[in-house]
Amino acid sequence: MSNKSTIEWTEHTWNPMTGCTKVSPGCKHCYAEEMAKRLKAMGTPGYENGFELSLLPERLEQPLRRKKPTKYFVNSMSDLFHEAVPARFLDQVFDVIGRTPQHTYQILTKRADRMADYFRSNKAPENAWLGVSVEDINYGVPRIDHLRKVDATVRFLSVEPLLEDIGAINLSGIHWVIVGGESGRHARPLKVEWVDNIQSQCEAQDVAFFFKQWGTWGADGKKRNKKANGREFQGRVWDEMPRIEAINL
Repeated sequence: MSNKSTIEWTEHTWNPMTGCTKVSPGCKHCYAEEMAKRLKAMGTPGYENGFELSLLPERLEQPLRRKKPTKYFVNSMSDLFHEAVPARFLDQVFDVIGRTPQHTYQILTKRADRMADYFRSNKAPENAWLGVSVEDINYGVPRIDHLRKVDATVRFLSVEPLLEDIGAINLSGIHWVIVGGESGRHARPLKVEWVDNIQSQCEAQDVAFFFKQWGTWGADGKKRNKKANGREFQGRVWDEMPRIEAINL
């Protein structure tokens, strides 16, 4: 079955494929790659190839077996719109999504151009939230324009790991922004002013803001366990979610 998730903004993960390849600076310390190595060593089904791209059609029907409405993060261990994934497999994934309207599916990609291309000839199911990773100015920010082209109930940005100040961003057509720092031994720092810049723009443009974590580097610029650094920003926890009712008006 799908797995219960510790990711703060979702409930379960659904991985009908595993493995990926690096495309931008945000991929440098990929948590999924490290996890895939461990799962392969443990003999976990689905990770026989480690982090090589692997389609797992036997997992496609997992959400059909769950009646309770659930938020699914799709492909936490891969990228659904990877260039090596056949269009027919994408069709199968979105067929399952369309057949389970009780669930919400959160789909995040770094291949924003391919996602936009796919939805030029395919309609996004109403229960699919579509997002792109935005880690920096050169690679991340251009993905937002591709995302804006897609007709989706919710369009969101995962600004994690945030690697630099991304300046002024156009959030028109964007409903939700998640921000977070990197974790792990080689984590790159996150600065308060970078987060503040994004939060203030979300507030000004009426976009839901979710602060996921500081990661390995705290708000004070010191390196420690990510749990010790916590999730507070400006003295509070930011767990805003997209306001679906307002979006549909």
